[in-house]
Amino acid sequence: MEVKSEAVSQLEYNSIREQLIIPEYGRHLQKLIDQITVIKDKEERNKAAKYVISVMGSLNPHLRDVPDFQHKLWDQLFIMSDFRLEVDSPYPIPSRDVLNQRPDTLNYPQNFPKYRFYGNNITYMIDVAMKWEEGDMKSALILVIANHMKKCYLSWNKETVEDEVIFNHLLELSDGKINLFKSNEELSNSHNLMKVNKKMSNKSQFNSNNKNSNTKNIHKKKSINPKNQKRK
Repeated sequence: MEVKSEAVSQLEYNSIREQLIIPEYGRHLQKLIDQITVIKDKEERNKAAKYVISVMGSLNPHLRDVPDFQHKLWDQLFIMSDFRLEVDSPYPIPSRDVLNQRPDTLNYPQNFPKYRFYGNNITYMIDVAMKWEEGDMKSALILVIANHMKKCYLSWNKETVEDEVIFNHLLELSDGKINLFKSNEELSNSHNLMKVNKKMSNKSQFNSNNKNSNTKNIHKKKSINPKNQKRK
């Protein structure tokens, strides 16, 4: 009974254990790292640290010899030791401040643009075009943007659109800096642009036609089957 009670007293429950820093590696590896941090001899600590790195790499053997992955393992080793481990690392040792540093806020795109059928990328392309120097390259880029706007307009609105409508929208989106009314350029034909827009729909239609033809063939085979024919 004394042996049993002593064994029970040695049991550890997750509720009383310390929280794992990186749970993916498990508690045994965490305990091993905690033991390394208290080794007094520096050479022994270095050997133990390399051994732990090999154990961590064995969990992902296909990435074990990749240089970037090795850097990641060493960083995780210092993080799991709560930055208390003092060993010679082949990579820069991370700090707690860098780990706790918050990332920069992302600039999300406009949620409610005026012309939603153009998308947000059009506004980025227009901003880039306005920064370019005057010349043939800028004129060609503006013409590409206008044709793309026309294609987007045709995809979501109707089958035909006048070039003047696209020119007005481009003038408005560029704050009056890009004016195609002054040029003699003409946009691509609406029929040609609609061909490009219908490529994917033609593919889906082709697949549906194949399915319909297969079902028709199945019905024909059933009708040809003598068992399905009525006896005269």
